Amino acid sequence: MCVEPTAPPPNRLTRRGVLAASAALAGTATALGAASSTKAAAAAATRPAAHAGDLVVEGGTLLDPATGDVTEDAVVVIREGVVRASGARDTVDVPEGAPRLDAQGQWVLPGLVDAHIHLNTAAEAQDAVRKGATSARSGSTNFYQDIAVRELARQAPEHAPRLKAAGIFVTPDLGDTILADPDLTALARLKNGVRSAEALRRVVEVNLARGADVVKTRVNERAGLPEQDPLAQVYSYEQLSEVVAAARRGGKGVLCHSYSERGCHDAVTAGIRSLEHGVFVAERTLREMLRRGTYFTPTLTAIAGLATSSDPVLAERGRTYLPILKKAVLAAHEMGVPLAAGTDSSGGSVHPIGGEVELMHSAGLSALDAIRTATTGAARLLGLTGTVGRLTRGHAGDVILLAGDPLKDPGLLKSPTRVVRSGLAL
Repeated sequence: MCVEPTAPPPNRLTRRGVLAASAALAGTATALGAASSTKAAAAAATRPAAHAGDLVVEGGTLLDPATGDVTEDAVVVIREGVVRASGARDTVDVPEGAPRLDAQGQWVLPGLVDAHIHLNTAAEAQDAVRKGATSARSGSTNFYQDIAVRELARQAPEHAPRLKAAGIFVTPDLGDTILADPDLTALARLKNGVRSAEALRRVVEVNLARGADVVKTRVNERAGLPEQDPLAQVYSYEQLSEVVAAARRGGKGVLCHSYSERGCHDAVTAGIRSLEHGVFVAERTLREMLRRGTYFTPTLTAIAGLATSSDPVLAERGRTYLPILKKAVLAAHEMGVPLAAGTDSSGGSVHPIGGEVELMHSAGLSALDAIRTATTGAARLLGLTGTVGRLTRGHAGDVILLAGDPLKDPGLLKSPTRVVRSGLAL
């Protein structure tokens, strides 16, 4: 046995002030003007969500990504953060005295979804929202900051995207993340890192106990570190299957950092929910993804970013990988594999999710299909269909305004002229 055979921690959200400590790490005390004490932060996490906004967005051109329908001189009525009505002006009853946002001359779209982002601070969370990502899925954090950011979004939606948190990375070398929770410290004794079935289960169980919505693991090394080989495999099919099985016992899916052909195939056949990066994914694996309903989150933004690196190894890697990944994205799309947009933003720099949509378009998707990867498609991956991705009745009052037609120029999505989060205009 590589890990003490003790029971996993109890399945509750705020244990031993972990959530409060994460909130402090994420900078939420500054963002909300909250007291700095652990007691105050813990109390804030148990308060009901803040009252959302009432707003009427009127006069713009409304795009419904699900149908492709375009409505001119449209009105969207948001009450308590939820869309109550939308459509052409003469078909919508506008409540008296409601706050108005003039969208004349602009296009109106639902807030976008970034399906792979690393949010470690309150500043990063708010930056993501201001750049159009009103919903997101975490790609993991080192000390459960994403769980704190998720709570921040519930308390003050204008400060953070609606978030599916992944907790900590299930990876062979936890590094300082061993300190993220006392129940992980026994793993420090492992000579070969988190590799045994017991150790893999332990990390997943701690994540689930802390309230993670999804589980993040890897099959390959990182592309963004010049000293690592992104084609080197770090977990086998059997090890990945242990992670997936442990997550499923908690009712959660797994997203998997992947690059090599074999690694991608092992991850998909092990039962992951979504393949992240996936540069060298092969046709046999794409067919398996189609059969299983596995999502593909290629993070083109991250790979394109490597090409501009000052490090010659990373720059060459990016120049080589990007065209290969674009071909994989187009092949997946033509085959019917579901795609989701994600920037893989991290390290304090938040890239606009609209840039990922633009890259999807440059890979060969139509503008509408590219937009769907950051709206209806990503919403399905996150389990948020009926909540985000459209501006029809019952959906969240998350809106972006654009200066022009994104069906002609998807690049406009990189710079929204206005963002509305849960009925609150930013």
